[in-house]
Amino acid sequence: MKLDVINLDGGKAGSVDLDEALFGLEPRADILHRVVRWQRNNAQQGTHKVKTRSETSYSTKKIYRQKGTGGARHGDRNAPIFRKGGIYKGPTPRSHGHELTKKFRKLGLRHALSSKAKSGNLVILDELNAEGKTSALAKQISSLGWKRALVIDGASVNEGFAQAARNIEGLDVLPSMGANVYDILKRDTLVITKAGIEALEARLK
Repeated sequence: MKLDVINLDGGKAGSVDLDEALFGLEPRADILHRVVRWQRNNAQQGTHKVKTRSETSYSTKKIYRQKGTGGARHGDRNAPIFRKGGIYKGPTPRSHGHELTKKFRKLGLRHALSSKAKSGNLVILDELNAEGKTSALAKQISSLGWKRALVIDGASVNEGFAQAARNIEGLDVLPSMGANVYDILKRDTLVITKAGIEALEARLK
């Protein structure tokens, strides 16, 4: 698969051959769903907590005598059936994460890249070169028509570009090792530099 390479000014800067094993697959929604679910579950804090009947602040004294009242038999007011009593089998702090093999995670990333290539939302950039001026970069981004874009660079992101992009709404910048399925699918346009292509090919082979 061959795609044109552009620069930030919109001019052409040659072309690049993309690996079919990374960008030419038929995207499968079930694979992408499993990887995104794994990512989001691992990100979930799991700090939800309720008080059980041993943790609520009522007295533990028996509220009335066992027999002769004509009512139900009760112990203390901490019982779950009473208002402000303890909660029975409520949520407790836990991890929501689950395992997913490294091989499957790589497969998911390949399908995410392929989905962007197939939909025509993949842009190959020559390099990230910015002087750290947000206003200048924002004009370039606007002229290129990128409204919600993810930019993936090589092993490290150009510092000037990262500084300029920090305050632009809808623009995310990641190094190649930070590329992930959820962020790729979340944005409308995927922009990868030539250095990023090389790094991704080395990572996913």
